[in-house]
Amino acid sequence: MATEWWQTAVIYQIYPRSFQDTNGDGIGDLPGILRRLDYLQKLGADALWLSPVYASPNDDNGYDISDYLAIGPEYGTMADMEHLIAEAGKKNIKIIMDLVVNHTSDEHPWFVSAKEDPQSPYHDFYVWRDQPNDLQSNFGGSAWTFVPAIGQYYLHLHSAKQPDLNWENPQLRQAIYEMMNTWLAKGIGGFRLDVIDLIGKEPDRLVTKNGPRLHEFLQEMNRETFGKYDVVTVGETWGATPEIAQLYSDPDRQELSMVFQFEHINLDKQAGKRKWDLKKLDPQELHQVFSKWQTELAGKGWNSLFWNNHDLPRIISRWGAEGSLRVVSGKMLAIYLHLMKGTPYIYQGEEIGMLNYPVTDISEVDDIESRRMYQERSEQGYHKDELLASINGKGRDNARHPMLWENRENGGFTTGDPWLAAGDSRVINAEAALADPDSLFYTYQTLIRLRKEHPIIVFGDYQIVTTDDPEVLAYERSYGEQRLLVVVNFSPENKHFSRKKVKNETVLIHNYDKEITMELLPYESYGILFTEK
Repeated sequence: MATEWWQTAVIYQIYPRSFQDTNGDGIGDLPGILRRLDYLQKLGADALWLSPVYASPNDDNGYDISDYLAIGPEYGTMADMEHLIAEAGKKNIKIIMDLVVNHTSDEHPWFVSAKEDPQSPYHDFYVWRDQPNDLQSNFGGSAWTFVPAIGQYYLHLHSAKQPDLNWENPQLRQAIYEMMNTWLAKGIGGFRLDVIDLIGKEPDRLVTKNGPRLHEFLQEMNRETFGKYDVVTVGETWGATPEIAQLYSDPDRQELSMVFQFEHINLDKQAGKRKWDLKKLDPQELHQVFSKWQTELAGKGWNSLFWNNHDLPRIISRWGAEGSLRVVSGKMLAIYLHLMKGTPYIYQGEEIGMLNYPVTDISEVDDIESRRMYQERSEQGYHKDELLASINGKGRDNARHPMLWENRENGGFTTGDPWLAAGDSRVINAEAALADPDSLFYTYQTLIRLRKEHPIIVFGDYQIVTTDDPEVLAYERSYGEQRLLVVVNFSPENKHFSRKKVKNETVLIHNYDKEITMELLPYESYGILFTEK
């Protein structure tokens, strides 16, 4: 079966600001990523997705870009970037750039010119109106800000320092494509496209996601840029359904390789409310959502598989177990996800079982979204403890605390003062994980290897398997005469799962060092390969 390289790949996301600092300024940098390439190669990563390293005032930690073709000085230089691309390539690791083309920083030269002169050719690169409407920013408050010098309001679906670009303007689109082609010519492996489902917005109709011209713009982008290269493209699409995801990722439509959809990620928030309004996860509901995406996208598009990213809390703290069951629950989560069809993504520190970082006061929080929620809800009368519980459960800083490399001060991330506090590295650190053959790191390494060795994991059909317990989740993959049964106990309690044994079965992976029986220990999980006769 013909395959794209990214279908068998496993992609590792790096949050450069928190990965590895080499100059003691407390901020991770490109030479730090270069220093850790051997570690990433040992894990088996095929590509590294870097959160933005462009020049930026960092109102939203780099997702507010002031120069698309310059590296932020805190990260290094363009020469460092080109050196990283080359050295990673020698290890057969591709570099994927995180690209934000829905908005720029308000300090981008385009916007600086646009807000000073309505006659500037860059004025129409952004969305302006004489009067605001009721659109709200994703970070709270109105999505419109007034510029007295020109008597108009500009649109920002995020921070006021992130003005939205006007994709209706063909000159803007060509400027974006020219920039993308400059990066592609440097030999990158593709793009992760931030909030890409917003570029087709029609603000006068209060339409933000999935606007009527969205797919037209993506098809044009494909023709003008990455469609000429053997690269991967993944779009961040919070509003995607399986039907919408097919539009993005059906190869016949020539848009993107795949999208990030977030239906499973929203299952621990109260219905109809914001992400801060927490509820307990129902494992059976999670299983149904994953199964829906596995079956409804089959043959019509491609899935991305992920638990974590820079915007999400650590998955073990969220849906696994801290303490004595940290490692085994982390292995369960990995096995459940990585044996599905799609391209898996690993977020830095996930492979060593890093946890959330609880805070006790808002002064400890860096994330703009969390701080704005705290202010907004404080004014509405919410209690401090309730607000901090929401931030500790769902705040974006949880994923952004520094990578823990060694059992030393600041986890070996920096010799200086880290930009965001480092967690406790006495138990959780990469050095300890590498030294322990039973660590979570080697489970991830094995899952990556199995994906390369067994086409059934990449291409096999998916079928949900019914169990007698809502916390015992099972599914079967099929490919020719081969079958792969995956069973996980999504709970800290002992459970039971009965099945018929077959003579020619092979245990591909198991997170306990024991024989597989009908009794499932807490968070026990396994994958069994067999041939149907």
